[in-house]
Amino acid sequence: MDTTHEHDSAAECRDKLWKLIKGTRFCMFGTQHENGQFHSRPMTTQNKAIDEDDSLWFFMSRRGDAAADFAARPEVNVSYANPDDDSYVSISGRAAVVVDPGKVNELWTKMAAAWFPGGQTDPDLMLVRVRIAHAHYWDVKESKLRQLYEMGKAVLTGKPPKDLGESGDVVMRGG
Repeated sequence: MDTTHEHDSAAECRDKLWKLIKGTRFCMFGTQHENGQFHSRPMTTQNKAIDEDDSLWFFMSRRGDAAADFAARPEVNVSYANPDDDSYVSISGRAAVVVDPGKVNELWTKMAAAWFPGGQTDPDLMLVRVRIAHAHYWDVKESKLRQLYEMGKAVLTGKPPKDLGESGDVVMRGG
């Protein structure tokens, strides 16, 4: 069943997305190189919830190619996959480097210190905000056994499996 949540309030959209991504430790952060090729790298979302301005926050290395990619083409994709919960989210948004020592302090974790040994003032540390424009999600509700049964039945009958969950779009303010 496909649904669109563009008429939900911004708070409801943020809550729906956060429910789907909060338990996913890593995401894939995708940018487009100047040659047109796409490149994704594993990242950790630093937020404890989606900000009221529909933003996700990341710490990145200034030495990586991501900064040059989104400086030229700010549209990015952030994808989350949580196979244990059968939930998947693909987020489109605009990335930008933000200089805000207070925000760095707010988001800082011991895990971030592993990547940036110079701490919150490490010269390689870059704070990146992705303002969410649109998200598409798949949230499977049926048990693994039921999913296997429905897929096996589809193979035998030639008919697509019955509804196994929810798929939909969330359109945020920027979308």
